[in-house]
Amino acid sequence: MRVLVKGKSREVRSIWHEGSLNIIDQTKLPHKLVFQKLSTVPAVAEAIRTMRVRGAPAIGIAGAYGVAMAQKPSVAAKLLKSTRPTAVDLANCIDEVMSVPPEKMLSKANEIFERTISACKRIGEFGEKLIGKNDRILTHCNAGALATGDWGTALSPIRFAHRNGKGVFVYVDETRPRLQGALTSWELLNEGIGHKVIADNARGYLMRKGEIDLVIVGADRVGAREGWIANKIGTYEVAVLAKENGIPFYVAAPLTTFDSKSLENEVIIEERNEREVLEIQGKLIFPKGAHAFNPAFDITPKEYITGIICEKGIFKPGELGRLLLLP
Repeated sequence: MRVLVKGKSREVRSIWHEGSLNIIDQTKLPHKLVFQKLSTVPAVAEAIRTMRVRGAPAIGIAGAYGVAMAQKPSVAAKLLKSTRPTAVDLANCIDEVMSVPPEKMLSKANEIFERTISACKRIGEFGEKLIGKNDRILTHCNAGALATGDWGTALSPIRFAHRNGKGVFVYVDETRPRLQGALTSWELLNEGIGHKVIADNARGYLMRKGEIDLVIVGADRVGAREGWIANKIGTYEVAVLAKENGIPFYVAAPLTTFDSKSLENEVIIEERNEREVLEIQGKLIFPKGAHAFNPAFDITPKEYITGIICEKGIFKPGELGRLLLLP
């Protein structure tokens, strides 16, 4: 992704391995660009749990490297899997690393990393074809390079459309309670892509006015057997509003995000600390003694999904089972 460093544009990745695991600390953005080195398994687990590194593909990569650098891989795998239960990339990537002998684990983690970056680029190449000239696109949460290592999932088609001169404009949901829209805005500003941040509650208003042509979101889990997706809380509402207003709703996700085993009612929805709702940057904004319910994800059924963009192409939700059989 393109990042402005001391006034100059550079291509960087948000996570990489160079003797140790290195990440962009997403909790410091958008105001500070801070790179952090993670040298131990507990440090990787803490970074995932506190969302210093976040986004399903990115935490899958982090988990893969965490296991590869562990002295006791099975113990590390159990710890790392427990940090974020809903995002299936984490378990998928850890299981893949655990399937090879210890001396080959780092090579396997490197393979997963490069494959994920390549998959996100292909998502951009396929998804760009869905975007028309001057289209106005709504996205929810951050599904960009920060969440994937590079290119992004939902933002990858937008990047390609912008670089191909399509003049796209993006409406960025603020995405409460963690305000991940700020991360999307930061990425778009660095890329020079026109956009406006909107309150989550403003999206229905814009849709009814005809101001949104297309919705593209990422996913933390794609139910390949039934066609649903689990994604950041609020995604279901976006999908329902899009269908009500006749707007295409696309999901972008690599195959590492696909879950071929779980049924919708088996998915564990992560519930995070109530302070994320009651506070902003550590400052209490509700009455002292108030409590909050803070589910991090919701599930969108297949009937609200126009198509799913992955590195193999664009598919309808009902085609996902066949997709997993493709070479």
